Amino acid sequence: MIHEDIADFAAALPRMGAIAGLDLGTKTIGVAVSDGLRQVASPLTVIRRKKFTLDAQALLAILTERGLTGLVLGLPRNMDGSEGPRCQSTRAFARNLSRLTDLPIGFWDERLSTVAAERALLEADTSRRRRAEVIDQVAAGYILQGVLDRLRYLS
Repeated sequence: MIHEDIADFAAALPRMGAIAGLDLGTKTIGVAVSDGLRQVASPLTVIRRKKFTLDAQALLAILTERGLTGLVLGLPRNMDGSEGPRCQSTRAFARNLSRLTDLPIGFWDERLSTVAAERALLEADTSRRRRAEVIDQVAAGYILQGVLDRLRYLS
């Protein structure tokens, strides 16, 4: 089930259990996961996008393998808060994914998450090639950590 409001998403989650955060790009999907107590987000992997069916299979395999209890997608709003074509694409991905899993799905405003991830990687003196490989999963980690911090505030 898809939840527009993060409080509704939180209410749909079991008390314990790891959740995943996604940074949906046009070519890749960055994936991050939390620990079971939902304290810390860790970048996990990048899924190279092919077509929805294959992308969903790869994602569902991760969700099942790790026993995740929920899923948050970064919603790429414009800087003025409006929603453009990338938001529509993210919402369509969530709708299609919700037909394949019963896990609660939520959205999180991801404005500037990639910028923050890039800055962190630059501060860590990561090579340009390595940054390109991991930027999406690090951005997913930023998205998920924002959600985890909010969930702690709500409980």
